[in-house]
This record gives sequence, structure tokens and C-alpha cells, in this order.
Amino acid sequence: MNSEVKLLPPARLEETKPILKKLSSAHRYLAELKGVAASIPNQTILINTLALQEAKDSSAIENIITTHDALYKEQLFSDVISDAAAKEVSLYAEALKHGFDLATKNHMLTLNHVVEIQKRLEQNDAGIRKIPGTVLVNPASGAIIYTPPQEYQTILRLMDNLMAYINNQEMHDVDPLIKMAVIHYQFETIHPFYDGNGRTGRIINLLYLVMEGLLTLPVLYLSRYIIRNKGEYYRQLQSVRDTDEWEPWILYMLEAVEQTSQQTILLVNGIKDLMMDYKHRIRSGYPRLYSQDLINNLFRHPYTKIEFLMRDLNISRLTAAKYLDTLAADGFLVKEKIWRSNYYINLPLFNLLKGENGPVDTEPVVLTRRMDQG
Repeated sequence: MNSEVKLLPPARLEETKPILKKLSSAHRYLAELKGVAASIPNQTILINTLALQEAKDSSAIENIITTHDALYKEQLFSDVISDAAAKEVSLYAEALKHGFDLATKNHMLTLNHVVEIQKRLEQNDAGIRKIPGTVLVNPASGAIIYTPPQEYQTILRLMDNLMAYINNQEMHDVDPLIKMAVIHYQFETIHPFYDGNGRTGRIINLLYLVMEGLLTLPVLYLSRYIIRNKGEYYRQLQSVRDTDEWEPWILYMLEAVEQTSQQTILLVNGIKDLMMDYKHRIRSGYPRLYSQDLINNLFRHPYTKIEFLMRDLNISRLTAAKYLDTLAADGFLVKEKIWRSNYYINLPLFNLLKGENGPVDTEPVVLTRRMDQG
């Protein structure tokens, strides 16, 4: 189906009673998440650990599937391990952190920033689509679901309008969470790139919330909700295109914010409690070994290795190996070997981040293909 993409702001969007009610609870839990995240002493820990979680699930929405173990190993031993899916997930995490740096430094999001984020995801210079032929299809039947704008100048005009909508609060006087839902819909509907639109769009969600002050860190673990309700996600996107009715889509995204905030609060509190447990036990049992830099190292990533400890604590290789082996012997870490190198797993953190995999909505997913590629 092909339909003209309308410029923002939406003409028919109304803040209905159900939307206003859901806004109240979504904001409540989002504010609680912001406060809980601020209570972690080293903010880098949350950016690293939760960026990996968001990256893994956001990529899985696009059928880029990897395991936690493969993802962590790829980050530690990318020179000797070749796992294409894990590499793509790592690129997402890097793109998210880079986008966060851009948004916080510039206090705005430009088209060049978005292109740069997508470039980091896809590792190419294709940029905005210039060649016609991109369609969205149902992978089960091959039927065309939606044809996004095809002309380069049209895409640029729509993207310029979207960037103005993101950065100009006066352009649409509605709640920022409503605007986030509109922004995400519009970006996915424009579909400006050949590849990486879904993941880029989900990064924009987080960056917008940070720019609006609703979060100080990009830690809203939104993709887990979407992947568990993936069929509904695509149905609601297409429904707005077909009917111009906004309420169901807005409610879907607000529910995603609320549930994701609740789940991420539990996760952040779990990380915080685990850090405090390690801190007290290591400080009590190994006072000469203990330092806050050591605790930060053990929680910056579920896997660590000697080289990381040498760098973070500014200690010799022999001392770093002794520290890690001591902690492994007392059950704080699990020592493993790959090729000739040892690595050490913070197993409680690994299990906390891995979590429970709930049921996934298995209805057909809309993917991207080029007409001229069959």
C-alpha cells in the first residue's frame, strides 16, 4: 500500500481521556526510573550494561539474533571471534552511546546526527535513500505492506520537517511522550535509509527523552516490550498510515514506556544491590585488594579480563591476574579460557542482565526489501 506521508504536526491527533490517563502512569514510572538511575555512583556502568541489553533486543526485532554469551565474547575478543550477529549488536550499542554524546553535547538532534548514527550501525556511507525501489513486505507472504516515499527530495523534505518537530517545542504543544510516539511513527514511515531504520528510530526515541529531560541517561529498555509485542507494533504503525487514527498507536507506545520503566527500575535496583553486596564482601574479605575502581570494573561489563583491570586500576599484569584469580577462587567471578586468554565472568550480573525470556509475539514482521532485489 502506498500513501502520502503528511508533514508534522499531525492534524487529527487529540489528547483523549484514555491518552491522558495513560500519560499520568507512564510519566510516574519514567520519573522513578530517572531517579533510580541517578542513584548509581558510576553512571558509565548503566550506559554500558543497559546499552548492551537495548542493543540486543532492538537488533532481535530486525531478526538479528545473538546470545548474551556470544555478544560479551565478541566485545572481549573481537580479534579472534567472528560472530556477525554479535558484531551488529555491538555496533548498535556503540551507535546509541555516540548518539547520546551528540545529543547531550549539542542539546539538539540534526539530520547529520541521525545519518551519523545510522552510518555507525550499518558501517557504510549509503546515507539517505536516493534509488527508488524500497518497500516494506510481509516476510511470510511476500506481499507489499507499505511503500515509503521514493524520491530523494521528498525524503529530505520530510526529514527536515521531522528534525524541526523534534527540536522545536512550539511546533506542537503536546506532552513529550506523545511527541516521542509521533516522532517514531514518522521516522519509520519515512523510512529514510536502505537499512537500519528500525534500530535508528529506536535510538532516536531514547535521545529525545534525554533531550526533553525525562531521562538523564539512555537507559529505557524499550525494545524488550516491542519484541514481545512485535506483531502489534507493526499493526499499529500501519493502522496510522491507513486510517490516520492516532489513539491506539499513542496508547501502545505509552504502555511500552510504562512497562519498560517498571522492568528497568527492577533491573537497575538489582544491579545496585549486587554492586553493594560485592563492595561490602570484597572490602571485608580483601581490604588490600578492594577499591571502587575494582568494583566499577567488575560491573562495567559482565565479562572482564586482565588487560581491562590493568587499564582501570593502573596495575601490572601480574597484580591484575592475582586479583582476578583471587576473586574467582572465592566465587565472585567464574574463570574461563578462550584460545590462550583467560576471561572472568561476573555470573550474578550476567544472570541479572539475561533475565527471563517471556513469550514473544510471533505474528508476521514487516521487513525491508528492495524491489530490484526481488
